[in-house]
Amino acid sequence: MTTNTETPSLFRPAGLGPLHLPNRLVMAPMTRTRAGADGVPQPLMATYYAQRATAGLIIAEAATPNRVGRTYANIPAIHDAQHVAGWRTVTEAVGAAGGRMFLQLQHGGRIGHPENSGLHPVAPSPVALPDTIHTASGHREAVVPREMTVDEIRGTVADFAAAARNAGEAGFAGVEVHGANGYLLHQFLAQGTNRRTDAYGGPVANRIRFVVEVVRAVAAEIGPERVGLRVAPGFTGQGITEGDTAEIYRALIAELADDGLAYLHVVFADPEDAVFQEIRKSWPGSLIANPVLGWGQPLPEGGGRAAADRLLAAGADLISFGRGFLANPDLVERLRTGAPLNPVRDGLMYTGGAEGYTDYPALAGPHRG
Repeated sequence: MTTNTETPSLFRPAGLGPLHLPNRLVMAPMTRTRAGADGVPQPLMATYYAQRATAGLIIAEAATPNRVGRTYANIPAIHDAQHVAGWRTVTEAVGAAGGRMFLQLQHGGRIGHPENSGLHPVAPSPVALPDTIHTASGHREAVVPREMTVDEIRGTVADFAAAARNAGEAGFAGVEVHGANGYLLHQFLAQGTNRRTDAYGGPVANRIRFVVEVVRAVAAEIGPERVGLRVAPGFTGQGITEGDTAEIYRALIAELADDGLAYLHVVFADPEDAVFQEIRKSWPGSLIANPVLGWGQPLPEGGGRAAADRLLAAGADLISFGRGFLANPDLVERLRTGAPLNPVRDGLMYTGGAEGYTDYPALAGPHRG
């Protein structure tokens, strides 16, 4: 956490766990569906991430810790030796370009489909996603997930720990546990998707239990200083209804505050929001804030610099951007100099291939890694 009373600039160095970051700009994890059908990262992904190595930290896109946790087709995984080898080519390319990387670990829970994983999705309760799921053969109706047994919950905790160990073997400096955006961990937190009556459901103290167990198992495996947690208080996408947002995150942060984690990553952060303000007051470590810029909208003038400055003034230590980094491999320099930004080609977000992925130009011309 920043101790200097002066508002930190986006471009000042910062410490984060064992890392020294040259600036306070973080590339947020963004699914891009460029992995192989088996979840193995492809060479094009190494080019993509190496192009963006000037970020203070890159948090690589969500990788699944087991097969049943797979969400969509062509997303990466991190549960076998082939995945480790594929990711190692990515971390080596980024390291050679001077960058630093964490890997996000994500289990989809009810956000998944048998066509994608070959398995029936599991979740805290048998509550289906009120939307379709993208598969290799098109959009399919979401299936009702099977309620996880306690043994399956314990096995999933172990899978996250093993995935963290694999990430270290692949060359990542640490991992981010994805507890946001409606995926499995968030499904346990939220009343609408967690209707259990055992030790993992009901009161807030029970609904945070799975998240706490995952985080602590991962931290025990690779060290808490190499572990971050991503949360999205108040998020309503993907059919999520938290019900008691302030109470959820108050309890979760109180439970994890003394664990020595590398950071807490708050998505859709608003410096005027009471929950964000309480999180900043209660969380003793580094806080990454992801500003609200409008999904699917053109990047704002200045690339979100004004929003970033407001969040830094409100106590954030680092600022994460998603689509800004997606379209601008040299986003750090563009924000530093006030240079114009490349527009995001949203229609190419998940299409595969180099177009809309590694062909965004840098200021000096096409940046090809």
